[in-house]
Amino acid sequence: MTHLNTFLETTHFTIKPLNAQELVYYRINDGRLEHALGIPYYPRIVPFELADALEQEIIPSVETNPDYYLYYTLWTIYHKEYDSLVGDICFKGPADENGQIEIGYGTYSDFQGKGIMKEALTLIINWVFEQPKVCRIMAETEHDNIASHKVLLANHFKPVENLYTTLWYRDKL
Repeated sequence: MTHLNTFLETTHFTIKPLNAQELVYYRINDGRLEHALGIPYYPRIVPFELADALEQEIIPSVETNPDYYLYYTLWTIYHKEYDSLVGDICFKGPADENGQIEIGYGTYSDFQGKGIMKEALTLIINWVFEQPKVCRIMAETEHDNIASHKVLLANHFKPVENLYTTLWYRDKL
């Protein structure tokens, strides 16, 4: 299974899964990733939680699961009009035995509120449902993350479990 040329594209943006070396550049956050992708560097914040996940989980998982790296890596969103990376999407591993996969996402602060993630999530949801074994998508978001709730609802997800600080959503049935 080869994924070297995998990417998703619309008139507004390109969503590209990062390989192990690109993930290292993403984590370093000094312009090397953008140079490797052939785009201008626009400073972004890599939250501690994401930096830690990159080091402890994401990069090692991508390196040890080359046939399934698309389900472990960050898919970075390049917006053509802004000529910049604007956010990321990831899966938290391949589909389980029930065909369920978990998705996570984030829009960089300078690009929030512009409808970017709604459109990007629609595109990647369509892609993942074309993949073998995937029949359900789950997403978890903090109760106070109103923008995330709106993105999920706009993509026809339904709330299914209310926990103490988070709410779980499931794709439409």
